Amino acid sequence: MKIVVIGGSGLIGSRTVALLRASGHDVLAASPSTGVNTLTGEGLAQALAGAEVVVDVANSPSFEPQAVRAFFETAGHNLLSAERRAGIRHHVALSIVGTDRMPDNGYFQAKVAQETLIKASGVPYTIVRATQFMEFFGAIAESGVVDGTVRLPGGLFQPIAAEDVAAIMAEAAAAPPHGGTFDIAGPDRAPFDRIIARYLDAMGDSRPVVRDDAARYFGGTVAETSLVPLGEARIGRVSLDAWLRDHRPA
Repeated sequence: MKIVVIGGSGLIGSRTVALLRASGHDVLAASPSTGVNTLTGEGLAQALAGAEVVVDVANSPSFEPQAVRAFFETAGHNLLSAERRAGIRHHVALSIVGTDRMPDNGYFQAKVAQETLIKASGVPYTIVRATQFMEFFGAIAESGVVDGTVRLPGGLFQPIAAEDVAAIMAEAAAAPPHGGTFDIAGPDRAPFDRIIARYLDAMGDSRPVVRDDAARYFGGTVAETSLVPLGEARIGRVSLDAWLRDHRPA
């Protein structure tokens, strides 16, 4: 089966491509560097020719609210229109757990707009909503730094490893369309500030982490369950302890 992975050279995309190829699929890793640009439409028709499935794991180069919304709306419109013309039978997209529960987070609202386009497109689809990636711990910590202290909200956090996300995306791509969304998360759940404190400690970073429930997460207010699944979810295999052990500085 020919599968096109949009964002195929990124953190999740490269892993998903490798897994699908190992399973025997004909996989095209599509990105601007390979001549496929969802923002302009360049190369889309050629990339999708003969494909049955599209996996979209592309990310916006900017997190500024207006820019990120413009990215997901423009790219989503171009990609889904090209899929309809190419007769794509399954669109698999990566989204975020709780994206519809944080109206003041511009990035999350851009993902809501992307999901809306997918659901209205007429292309059979599966939307996989993931919690935050463990690989983003460093960036999350830096986003909360104020005068040398990391200030983060205390809402619950259940991060997932990139390898688990890729494995589930590859499984979804090979399966029939779900026709809806499902959540995925890591096996460990704890307050946001405590998990980041564990990460910094494991990295040898002595900066203090302070719980501050007024602190924002990329512009959004974090309530107790804003970032975690509220019901059933697929749980990844990589524990926080295992991930930290594998990523400690040598």
